[in-house]
Amino acid sequence: MIPNHLTSHPVVPLKEEYQVKMAQLGKMEAEVQQMIQERQNNIQEIKDTVKRSKADADREKADGVQVLTALMRCIEKWQDDLNQMIKERLKSTERQAEDLIKELEQEIEDLTNRSSEVKQLSHTKDHLHFLQAFRSLKDPPPTGDRTTVEVRPPSYVGTLRRSLGQLEETLNMEMKKLHDDVELKRVQQYEVDVTLDPDTAHPRLILSGDGKQVHDGGVAKKLPDNPKRFTYYACVLTRQSFSSGRFYFEVQVKDKTVWFLGVARESINRKGGTTFTPGTGYWILSYDKGGLSFRDIHRIRLPLRAELQKVGVFVDYDEGLVSFYDVEARVHLYSATGCTFSGPLYPFLSTWLTADSKNSAPLIISPVNQTD
Repeated sequence: MIPNHLTSHPVVPLKEEYQVKMAQLGKMEAEVQQMIQERQNNIQEIKDTVKRSKADADREKADGVQVLTALMRCIEKWQDDLNQMIKERLKSTERQAEDLIKELEQEIEDLTNRSSEVKQLSHTKDHLHFLQAFRSLKDPPPTGDRTTVEVRPPSYVGTLRRSLGQLEETLNMEMKKLHDDVELKRVQQYEVDVTLDPDTAHPRLILSGDGKQVHDGGVAKKLPDNPKRFTYYACVLTRQSFSSGRFYFEVQVKDKTVWFLGVARESINRKGGTTFTPGTGYWILSYDKGGLSFRDIHRIRLPLRAELQKVGVFVDYDEGLVSFYDVEARVHLYSATGCTFSGPLYPFLSTWLTADSKNSAPLIISPVNQTD
């Protein structure tokens, strides 16, 4: 008879327990493999980070060489110009001295001849001849006042100071130009492919089939009501939005007399009047008869050296930065810093509603040309 203490526990067949344990073992193996894969992914991410860091370092060094080489050329030109200016001043003084010496030597020769004539006449005993000859000696040869003869040496006092001031101004301009060029190249690496969203376009706007161009058609189309659509201002957003990281896009504004572009929050007012300011969810650069400006509570007027052809827009979402560039001139136009973004950001374009036929040219989202 089997004791009670042995029959109180269920007896699990050996095969069944084996199968359970094998299943557990398989699960453990899968978990281990997943952990191995995660760590391999971590290793790859670290390697990729190091690779990107090396590429960034190489690019930084190359950019540094480019900038310093350009500045060295600028300094060498300044040195050549300074040496040439000093050389020309010295030559001018030498020519002045040579001309004066020749003039004095000629006067000496004339005076020597007069002295000989005077001595010769002093030995003449013929009174009549003496008097006739003396009359011709009465007037001395025409010479200037030579009691003080001076050749002024060129003054170099302040020359180096003025020249260094001009060099500093030139270097500052050159450094800004080089910095802007390097900066633009860097942000262009974050180019994104965006297309315009017809569901957001104002009824007067005409979009191209590829979603890359928009212009004012002049007449409002009858379109279905859509909460995404702008109905007050002639604006349009892209299909794509961004909630982190960095992105960059370019818009051709050539031949337009009025335009607005930048980025906007998803939550902006699309149905009524508003101000295009960061406070209402817009980070916008605009151009009109008043010139170029960044739209804020108080419009920030921006200098414009030539007509804009293409504008670049760069956003660092995490850093709260929006920057604008003149792509053709490779010049930084303006940066809004310390921006607070909440929710998705959309690239934003506006042709503005105007009866001016001169403003009929389209706004065109253009691919980045690295050779610009």
